[in-house]
Amino acid sequence: MSDTPFRCGFVAIVGRPNVGKSTLLNALIGSKISIVSRKAQTTRHRIHGVLTREHEQFIFVDTPGFQTRHGGAMNRMMNRVVTQALSQVDVTVHVVEAGKWSEGDAKLLPLLPSPERTVLAISKIDQLKSKNDLFAFVSKIMALHPFGAVIPVSAVKNKQLEPLLTEIAARLPEGEAMFEEDTLTDRPMRFIAAELIREKIFRLVGDELPYGCTVVIEQWEETNKGVHIAACIVIERDSHKPILLGARGEHMKRIATEARQDMVKLLEKPVHLEVYIKVRKGWSDRESALRDLGYE
Repeated sequence: MSDTPFRCGFVAIVGRPNVGKSTLLNALIGSKISIVSRKAQTTRHRIHGVLTREHEQFIFVDTPGFQTRHGGAMNRMMNRVVTQALSQVDVTVHVVEAGKWSEGDAKLLPLLPSPERTVLAISKIDQLKSKNDLFAFVSKIMALHPFGAVIPVSAVKNKQLEPLLTEIAARLPEGEAMFEEDTLTDRPMRFIAAELIREKIFRLVGDELPYGCTVVIEQWEETNKGVHIAACIVIERDSHKPILLGARGEHMKRIATEARQDMVKLLEKPVHLEVYIKVRKGWSDRESALRDLGYE
């Protein structure tokens, strides 16, 4: 028996949109459970990722980017998710992009818990032109909020992830594990499948298609031959349909193909995927519609 106590707790990963929160979560977990793109609103839900090691279990909460520029029911909902997560976790990791500090970063500071429960993660350090600028950048932030620790990281290059985990672990409470050792997320696989499709939409037609689209899994059937999945892309306007389809349906074919490939890797079995489109006008600005479509 080891004398080292086991620690387990919830860790919120917060920050403004596009600072690399989901990329960091996936790198820490070692598996793709949170979708990634360069677009705001990529992460819309609170997603739990679980990492279990010999003496710790980290339950990461990947939150939507805190919205400061736009109103609307969806952005209000996403900000509530962030605020609730901050009030319910043991440790908070505030992710800030290296060399870039904005009003969106600053507006999160009053919501952060006490310094001893917060860690500042400076993301994307591999993109810095000069490492000499990092000290001045960190000093500027520390003058605004006294974080308990500061760790520069690169999730893409897997740099400094171990020191970040060490700092987080030191702040977790002692206690038994909440999940089985091989658990990666508490979200059901059908939720992850829907998110993978939405990621492909954002990446392929994100510049053309407004954010008024979401994905609902309407059928999930597992057999000894694999998984049959029927997914519906919900859009707000008829005019969005040709954008999503693309010339001769090429966009939809690519979205379905790339999403299916990711699902096969995740589920480790053959996947038959059907994807189709429905129009539901104004869904993203009605809280009742958001709840119906599975948003918190």
